[in-house]
Amino acid sequence: MKYISHRAIICTLTLLIIIITVLFTFLRSSDVPEYITAPVRKGDIENSVLATGRIDAIERVNVGAQVSGQLKSLKVKQGDHVTKGQLIAEIDDLPQCNDLRNAEAALNEVKAELQSKQALLKQAELRFKRQLRMLRENASSHEDFESAEAMLATTRAELHSLNAKLVQAQIEVDKKKLALEYTRVVAPMDGIVIAIVTQQGQTVNSNQSAPTIIKLARLDVMTIKAQISEADITRISVGQKARFSIFSEPDKHYSATLRAVELAPESVMKDDSLASNTSASGSGTSNASVYYNA
Repeated sequence: MKYISHRAIICTLTLLIIIITVLFTFLRSSDVPEYITAPVRKGDIENSVLATGRIDAIERVNVGAQVSGQLKSLKVKQGDHVTKGQLIAEIDDLPQCNDLRNAEAALNEVKAELQSKQALLKQAELRFKRQLRMLRENASSHEDFESAEAMLATTRAELHSLNAKLVQAQIEVDKKKLALEYTRVVAPMDGIVIAIVTQQGQTVNSNQSAPTIIKLARLDVMTIKAQISEADITRISVGQKARFSIFSEPDKHYSATLRAVELAPESVMKDDSLASNTSASGSGTSNASVYYNA
C-alpha cells in the first residue's frame, strides 16, 4: 500500500513538472515578437507638400475694340481655333472713314497753302535782292529796302508755321487711318475662343472702358496656381517636380514642374483685402493663415 502511494506521488509530480514546463514554454514563446520581413529593393523617398489650386490656361486675353461703334460682323464662334492676325470682328467704319476724309482734306489744304507761300517767298527774296542792289546804287530809299526785308522775314516765318501745320495735319491723318484699322479686330495670338462676350449688332463704347468682344486662351499648355501654406513655403523652390490630379480623375496623376513662386502672399497682392483686414482688426493681431501662390 505504501508502495502504491509512493508511485502515485511520483506520477503526480512528474505530470505537474510536464504541465509547468509546457506552460513556461508557451508563455515564453508568446513574449517573443514576431518580425515582418521583406526583401531589400531600391525605391524613391518622397517628401511632399500638399496643396490645392486651380487649373487655368497659360495665356488668356480679352480681345476688345479700341473704337466705338456697332459690331457689324462677328467672324468666329465659341470653340473656334484662331491664329495670330486672323480677323475676329468688324465694327461699322463709316464714322472713321468720314474722319479720315476730313483729315486728308485738311492736309491737302495745308499743302496748297504751303505751295502758295513758297511762291511768295521766292517773290520776296527777289524783291529783297533787287532793293539791296538798288540801295547800293543809291537808286532806292531805305524805306523800300526795309519794307522788302520785313516782307521776306514775314514770309519765311509764315512758311515755317505752315510746315508745322503740315506735320500736324499728317499726324491727324495717321491717327484717323489707325482708327480705321481698329475697326477690324484681329486675334493677338494663337488660341481657342472660350467665350463670346459681345454679339453681332451690339454697340461698343470704347470711351468709357475697353469693351471685350471675345475671350481667347491657349489650351495646349495649362498652368496651375496652387496656394501653399506659409509653413511649407520654405520647402519649395522653382524647378521642383510636382504631381497633381483632378477631381474627376483622382487616381490619375499628371507630372509638372514648379515654374514660379510669388514673393508676396495673396493677401498682400489684394489692396482691398489688406484694407479690410486692417479696419477689422484695428490694433490687434490676426491669426489668419497666410498662403503663397505657386
